[in-house]
Amino acid sequence: MWNRRLGRTADHRVALLRNMATDLILKGKISTTEMKAKELRSVVDHLITVAKKDDLAARRQAASYLRNVTTKDGKTAVQVLFEEIAPKYKDRNGGYTRVSKTGFRKGDAAPMATIELV
Repeated sequence: MWNRRLGRTADHRVALLRNMATDLILKGKISTTEMKAKELRSVVDHLITVAKKDDLAARRQAASYLRNVTTKDGKTAVQVLFEEIAPKYKDRNGGYTRVSKTGFRKGDAAPMATIELV
């Protein structure tokens, strides 16, 4: 099976990954469960690969997936992706994120992980 269901319906899973991808692009590092981090890794890697093209079609494709959230300095997630993150990985062929296991959650002992941009 190529994806994980994460105990959610398809619409809920897509919304979860969109929100998490937007947060990761804006913040650079987030903490979540291990399975969500592993699933999010492929989504963010694909978005960065699309952003490396840096044309109008790529910008529209990324904008259709990411949430319209702004940072404190007024930039949207798409602007951060295309102006800051994509140029940094111009010479890299994949592997833009790192998933590190961080232990277990106190309430239900779920395995936790941190996903960050390399």
